Amino acid sequence: MPTPLCHALLRNLDLFRPLSEAELQAALLGAQPCRLDAGAAAFHQGEPAAHFFVLLHGCLKVTQVTPDGEQVLVRYVNPGDLFGLARAMRQACYPASVLAVQESVCLAWPAAAWDEFAASHPRLNAAALQTMGRRLQDAHLRIQELSTDEVEQRVARAMLRLFEQSGQPVADGIGIGFPITRQDIAELTGTTLHTVSRLLNDWKQRGIVDCGRKRVVLRSPAALARLSSAAPAGLRDCAGCLSCTDGVPPVPPAVVAIASAPA
Repeated sequence: MPTPLCHALLRNLDLFRPLSEAELQAALLGAQPCRLDAGAAAFHQGEPAAHFFVLLHGCLKVTQVTPDGEQVLVRYVNPGDLFGLARAMRQACYPASVLAVQESVCLAWPAAAWDEFAASHPRLNAAALQTMGRRLQDAHLRIQELSTDEVEQRVARAMLRLFEQSGQPVADGIGIGFPITRQDIAELTGTTLHTVSRLLNDWKQRGIVDCGRKRVVLRSPAALARLSSAAPAGLRDCAGCLSCTDGVPPVPPAVVAIASAPA
């Protein structure tokens, strides 16, 4: 049975906050908490879909291995996200692997209980449908970016999304709230480790980001937003002046809010 800590974590998540106490208790029936050490797998691609999950604490990454053996980082899972929804998609096996980026805590329900769970908890079922729709939209966007964007633009857009979804204020800018490597960024954007290293080193010299071992800090949101746009190369050469207005794409509101929060 879920521990009192799990119950408290659930109550603080947007997904479960609207539920009454009785609805929350009913949703927890059959759920089992599980802790994942950094690097541990919740499940692997191709395994029978035995459970579906919600992440309570930590961060996970979803990876797929293509038929030619290349690993692709599909997305990150943040607290409050449902994952492992193969049963909801009528798939017998998990289409991807899910690994802990850092120590994480999840709740797991038996996959066989999905239909009853969805029927008994329409709000949670609606959230699951929204999750699957959002992932499909994200997949279409990534295909479009791979087809049309220059590599620097593609990496900049991916980094902006990461800062928007998982950014946290730090002393010198906005940090990503979990360890991330250059190889992770390469797998996320469909490019090479060499290319990501070259771009991050260039951005660091220009004062746009600061980076170290498994960390990237955004120092100039406006400059990264400029790099993510289709602006002419001459405009993208701006060294990150925050006062630029003409031709600069809007910085995502979440990044603006994080940037203006006290460290």
